[in-house]
Amino acid sequence: MKRDSRLSGVLHVLLHMAEEGRPMTSEQLSKTLSTNPVVIRRIMAGLRDMGIVQSERGHGGGWTISRDLSSVSLRDVYTALGEPMVFALGNRQEMPDCLVEQAVNAALNDAFRQAEALLIQRLGEVTLADLAADFHERWKQNKTKKANPHAA
Repeated sequence: MKRDSRLSGVLHVLLHMAEEGRPMTSEQLSKTLSTNPVVIRRIMAGLRDMGIVQSERGHGGGWTISRDLSSVSLRDVYTALGEPMVFALGNRQEMPDCLVEQAVNAALNDAFRQAEALLIQRLGEVTLADLAADFHERWKQNKTKKANPHAA
């Protein structure tokens, strides 16, 4: 089953945009994900509608982040993507009158609701600024390792 990686992908793109600090075209952004610029434009449209990014046409134009990174949570980005299904798991619906199926589905639905609520809550606690800080720390550690390959 194919997984929906749009959230991961758009977060990747947003961090590249934050690092560049200048407008980036759909073509440039598409290279960060090895995808088509049309895919980037489609994804960015939802972010633009929520005021997370903006775009300008013409020479020197492109996409920019329009909000402070600390004000954009992963939940905001998830919402801008249309709140894709969190789980690929689902219930059987072939025999809705079957009491066994009803019991199984009730238990699973409750577990799915609780797990999704916990995930959505956690997405609301993490911001783009948090991701950027994590990236910078990893970059610094990687740079230190390369400079001193024998360091522990």
